[in-house]
Amino acid sequence: MPEGASPQETKGQPGIRQAALFGLCPQCGEKTLFASGIQFASRCRVCGLDYSRFNVGDGPAGFLTLIIGAVMVTLAIWLDVAASPPFWVHALLWVPLTIAAVVGGLRVSKAALLAAEYRNRAGEAVSTSSDDEDSDA
Repeated sequence: MPEGASPQETKGQPGIRQAALFGLCPQCGEKTLFASGIQFASRCRVCGLDYSRFNVGDGPAGFLTLIIGAVMVTLAIWLDVAASPPFWVHALLWVPLTIAAVVGGLRVSKAALLAAEYRNRAGEAVSTSSDDEDSDA
């Protein structure tokens, strides 16, 4: 439960894992987080939570691409050494698997980050006027 939140405020809200795996709204728990594949809806159709105020960014894309790429290359090399299939088998096998893993991973990771931002009440950093004066000097 988030700090300062009463049991009434968190009742009915899914956990971060549930919200990520099933695309659930972090406020009401309905399946309204995504408008399409990996694109967030603008707001929840049930409770009206504005998803555009959350800044998930591109962090998950780069991170997942590197991890999934390393796993797929390792598996492709292992298959090539173990069975020596023709090139077309590699293309037929690894291209769709890589695309599916990246899209599926992006969907889950973006949803997890949005749910974590909601749960922790994360927001943009705000500078104070004294910070602005120090940076100008």
